[in-house]
Amino acid sequence: MTDLANREPEEITSSSEGLSEEQISEFIEELSDWEVVEGDEFPILRARFAFENFAQALAFTNAVGELAEDVNHHPELTTEWGAVTVKWWTHAVRGLHVNDFILAARTSQLKG
Repeated sequence: MTDLANREPEEITSSSEGLSEEQISEFIEELSDWEVVEGDEFPILRARFAFENFAQALAFTNAVGELAEDVNHHPELTTEWGAVTVKWWTHAVRGLHVNDFILAARTSQLKG
């Protein structure tokens, strides 16, 4: 996970493409907390992080929000008592991009 977390996100342009199934399989190996699931239209990265209470879950949600704002790439966050579910994907490529894996790794680091 450390290698992914230390990579700089790539600029996404109109010519950017999503990852192949082979690339996705390679990257997911580095993310023990994460799984690739089928969204409504394309694959997404998803992880659920457990906390002792709502305050901790909310603090984590806010930390992920700050991470997202710093790189202008935003996940779907579901905050509930004792848990936060995070989903990363890239609309512009209609699927998964290396940036999603980088930010998933950084999200896991926030949890510690």
